[in-house]
Amino acid sequence: MMTTILQKISEGYNDIMQNKSDPRVSDWPLMSGPLPTILICASYALIVTKIGPKLMENRKPFDLKKTLIIYNALQVIFSAWLFSEAIHAGWFTTYSFKCQPVDYSYSPHALRTASGCWWYYISKFTEFLDTIFFVLRKKNDHVSRLHVIHHGIMPLSTWFGVKFTPGGHSTFFGMLNTFVHIVMYSYYMLAAFGPSMQKYLWWKKYLTVLQMVQFVLVMVHAFQLLLIECDYPKAFVWWIGLHAIMFYFLFKDFYNQSYNKKKQMKVETKHMNGNGVHNYTRNGSVKRNGYITTEVQQRRFVKQLDFLGESEGVKLEER
Repeated sequence: MMTTILQKISEGYNDIMQNKSDPRVSDWPLMSGPLPTILICASYALIVTKIGPKLMENRKPFDLKKTLIIYNALQVIFSAWLFSEAIHAGWFTTYSFKCQPVDYSYSPHALRTASGCWWYYISKFTEFLDTIFFVLRKKNDHVSRLHVIHHGIMPLSTWFGVKFTPGGHSTFFGMLNTFVHIVMYSYYMLAAFGPSMQKYLWWKKYLTVLQMVQFVLVMVHAFQLLLIECDYPKAFVWWIGLHAIMFYFLFKDFYNQSYNKKKQMKVETKHMNGNGVHNYTRNGSVKRNGYITTEVQQRRFVKQLDFLGESEGVKLEER
């Protein structure tokens, strides 16, 4: 019984990979099957959450200022090129925002579009360096759940797009995403110059807003195909749409934790005097908003506020 089930699974998998995928990309690097991409993504997660922090535990953090400036500048250039390839494919000119089937022909234009999709997939591996740099600088508090999930999932998500639908409707996500990355990595590059640039980076939190707007647009663009007829695989409508929903709520949670919590804590501090304390009781504790806290708890509260306000090199995820 089990042997029969496994055989059917194997036959179904081979049928999908050989007969349902795009034959033009089958011989391209990493396109034979999803296993290499899965292994790379799993290795990334293991390195940035376990191996890397362990290796850096008794080492001094690396000073990567010049490296970060160069890296982020290259990412801006790479993202700009990918965005231009999406525009060349047809967005804002010949592509329909309502329904755009994939061109599976071997025409130069169709092959260039498919190639652009493959390079977009490769770009998701280069973004692993965002997290690796955090680990090398011992900024482990920045290696958040959002950060690892977002970067760890994207290569596999885009692999399926290149394997089955390299062009057409699904490239709307890539077109928007590369534009967002132009803005995002420009911010990171400026932030890497250090404190002298901070006064020009007041728009940091709006990067997260831009990310959320991006995912809402992707949701609407993908799910509209459930209401109209279009020669585009419905499975990828769900694949793209559900990814957008997941990332929207992850980024929304990040925004609430990073900015709404910070705003709330700032409001609370308005009730304190210049020393950060207010309404002392006889035993030296502090009365704040009707609650009695010790001086230690009060200092911990202020320290947490200062941490949330830190702006040096904080990555806001995009991805």
